[in-house]
Amino acid sequence: MQLYLSIREIASAFMVMFAIIDITGSTPVILDLQAKGKKIEAGKAAIGSFLLFMFFLFAGNWMLALFGVEIQEFATAGALVIFALALEMILGIEIFRYNDSPTGSPTIVPLIFPLIAGAGALTTMLSLRAEYSVLNIIIAIALNMVIVYIVLRKVSWIEKVLGKGTVYVLRKFFGIILLAMSVKLFATNIMKILHQ
Repeated sequence: MQLYLSIREIASAFMVMFAIIDITGSTPVILDLQAKGKKIEAGKAAIGSFLLFMFFLFAGNWMLALFGVEIQEFATAGALVIFALALEMILGIEIFRYNDSPTGSPTIVPLIFPLIAGAGALTTMLSLRAEYSVLNIIIAIALNMVIVYIVLRKVSWIEKVLGKGTVYVLRKFFGIILLAMSVKLFATNIMKILHQ
């Protein structure tokens, strides 16, 4: 297990996870939940999401081994998922279904899963593990959860300050970053697989 501190890795992992989680892009969904009288528990959502990320970060490799899949192979598949998510963000199309989850507490569904710690975010995190230190990934996720908490607490204020246009532009910008990261992740790991 890689355990070293790198500001570059933390910044890079933070940006990738921030783009994938896209909590600012989820503000319309959160505002809609509030308008329907649903209580958003920011603290529980942030902590619950962090715990789910940690479970997959440490149990993910065991789960992969159970199915006989190497981390490089998973990372390559993850790069394709990130590619699809990036296309969603850039082109404004729906590839993944976010509204087919069972109903329940809005803090767990749809906030923790799939809005914050969705399949794309969990796949991306495990894919990053193929290149980054686990410690740096944990710090990057923790920083993202701080932002998630702030956004959930101040969602109405954030929408007023940024405006719908700015949120739209940010979504497209991070979509392009994700697209570039998916290409890099795919190229790096496909080369490792071919060399094996």
